[in-house]
Parts: sequence; structure tokens; C-alpha cells
Amino acid sequence: MNLNLYIANKIRKGEVTGKKLAGPVIKVATLGITIGMVVMILSLAIGTGFKKEIRNKIVGFSSHIQIINYDYNSSFETNPIDRDSVFVNQLKVLPGVKRIQEYATKPGLIKTKDDIQGIIIKGVGKDFDWEYFKDIITDGEIPDYKGMNTSNQVIISKTLAQLLKLKVGDKMPTYFFQDKIRARNFQISAIYDSHLPEFDKVYIFADIRHIIKLNNWNDNQIAGYEITLEHFNQINDLSRDIDILAATHISSDGGLLRTTTIAQQQPQILGWLDMLDMNVTVILILIVLVAGFNMISGLLIIILERTSMIGILKALGKQNWNIRKVFLYLASFIILKGILWGNIIGIAIYFIQNTFGVLSLNPENYYLDTVPMYLNPLHLVYLNISTIIISFVMMIGPSYLITKITPVEAIRFD
Repeated sequence: MNLNLYIANKIRKGEVTGKKLAGPVIKVATLGITIGMVVMILSLAIGTGFKKEIRNKIVGFSSHIQIINYDYNSSFETNPIDRDSVFVNQLKVLPGVKRIQEYATKPGLIKTKDDIQGIIIKGVGKDFDWEYFKDIITDGEIPDYKGMNTSNQVIISKTLAQLLKLKVGDKMPTYFFQDKIRARNFQISAIYDSHLPEFDKVYIFADIRHIIKLNNWNDNQIAGYEITLEHFNQINDLSRDIDILAATHISSDGGLLRTTTIAQQQPQILGWLDMLDMNVTVILILIVLVAGFNMISGLLIIILERTSMIGILKALGKQNWNIRKVFLYLASFIILKGILWGNIIGIAIYFIQNTFGVLSLNPENYYLDTVPMYLNPLHLVYLNISTIIISFVMMIGPSYLITKITPVEAIRFD
């Protein structure tokens, strides 16, 4: 029998005679670990979930990487590139590339009876991935751009619909300014709401063939390619590979290509999201330290309460290390129990929020209407292991107090 473990278990259960402070102290210490673990799990889940949702929204509008004309034109009046199926097939075989789609953009002006609003028309084709928009469509249906004829159906945002007093089925007179004013009379097919005002205030989605005709391009010309990756963290590596491939491609008219990433297009939002990592890290460190000091104070109280028992064990010939192990076992019981309950409660809250969306947000401030949560199982394992190790290491210091207790003074102390 492991005598040290046996004594620690007896103290934990309150079966050792003498003062009875150990029970409440153990409960308070366990509660502190539990609450700290719950807060750490939720902080990690919310921080990761928030980044994931906002990134998905931005990527849903403009993909991870874009290939465009090598003219460094920063406006939405872009110069075209030629469609090239051979080049597209070379991109598709790159590991990590999920989808490639064509696009074109053009600035315009919507004029209704009472209002005027500047907008950006984004032309998309039959290869466009509507998966993201299926989740944010609030009214109407996604139009079909796969037909032989150019479709007049468009998707506008809820923000623009309210601003211009438009609804699904309404006609939308739109004007474009080139060498002369050109007009298109679109019809609203669906209304979306992404809660991203930077996009909702300007973007309308239409058949790419409209943009090609408005720009007087031939049928083989587009503004560029949008490339969606398997994972967001592949952007830096894959953008270099794609940029090298694009740089070696020369079109029939001698034009060159270049790449641009979502990080270059939206540095403010993504920079703000990267700051969340630092905030979550600071929160985790602070909570671990608070929980650790809570354990330290609890262990010191238990040691002082059991001073007489320590003196008796020393008088019976037990070494300092063996007596310290009794209290380290006790600390381990408290830490593991607190972490176990913290995981149960934290993961339960995580599933409840993801299922029912109990905690809501103001989308005008946070871009989301509910608190997003996402837990990577590997991150959860790392969090638990690091918490156990740090908490246990912090317990070694206070246990040295046992070496300062002499048997005579300890027995008389009671």
C-alpha cells in the first residue's frame, strides 16, 4: 500500500481527526480551479470561434488569394486577363487549393425614385461557390447563372435594400459611367445580411457576363481568378507558390499576372483579429496564475492545520520528502477534480451555445449576432496538460514549508 497516497486520501475525505478546516479549504480550492478552467475553455473557444467566423465572412466575399492583371490598378475598374484552362489546371493540382472561380467587378450607381447609392457590382459565374451565401440569405433565392442567356437576377444586401426601400422582385435601375452612361435594369432575386458593413454597404452580386459586356471585353476575358484554400493558415505558403506560377505565365497579348491575398486586401480587420490571440493568451496566463495562487494559499492552510500530524510522522521516522508527497498527492486530487469539473461545465456551455445560440451579440459592433465558439480538440488537450503541469509545479514550492517544521514544536503546536 502507498501510505502517502492513503493519508492524502484520508485528509481529502475529512477522515483524519483534529481540526476540520481542510474540508472547506479543499472545496474552495477545487471551486477555484473549476471556475478558472471553465473561463479558460470559454475564452479559448470564443477567441478561436470569433476569428474563424469573421475570417469565413471575409473569405466568402473575396476568397483567400486572387490572381489579377499585373498592372497594380487598385480601383474596381480592372484590366482584364485571358481565361486559361491549362493555367487553372496547374493551380488546381497544388496541395491545399480547394476551389478556383472567375470574377469581375465594376463600380456603379443605383438610382431609385427617391434615393441614389454608389455600389460595386461583383460579377460571378457558374463556378461560383454559393455555400457561404446560403447561410446569410434572409429573403429570396440564389439566382442561377448557368443558363445560356445572361441573367438579370442580382443579390443585394439587407443594408442596401433598407436604404433604397427595395425588396425581392423589385427592379433596380443601375448606371455605369464610362465614355458614356450605360444602364442596366436588374431584378432583385435575393437579399443577404453578412453583418459586415464594409461589404454590405457596397457589394451586389450579378452575372459576370454583364460586367464583361459593360467593359467591352471579349468572351474570353475576366478580371481574375479567386482561389479558396483548405485552411486559412496556408495563405503565406501557397501565395508564394501561386505567385511563382503566375509570374511564369504570359498571356497571348504579352500580359503578366500577379497575386494578392485577403490579408493584403483587409489588413485592418485581420490585424484586429490577430490581436485576439494575444488577448486570449494574456487571459489564460492570468487565470492560471490566479488559480495557482489560490491552490498555494489552500495548500499552506492545510499544511498549517496538519502541523501536529506532520510532527508525529517525523517523530515516527518519516522523511521530509515522503511527508511532502502526502500534500502533493492531496494537491493533485484537488487540481484533477477541479480540471475535470471545469471541462465538463465548459464543454457543456460550448455545446449549448453552439446548439441554441443563448448568448447574443449586437451585430453592429461585433459583426455577429451570437457569441461564436469553436474548440479544436488538440488545443483543449494542450490546455489541460499545461494547466496540470503548471499547477503541480506551483505546489512544489509551498510543500517546502514541511521541511521547516520540527517534531517537538509541531506536536506542542496542537
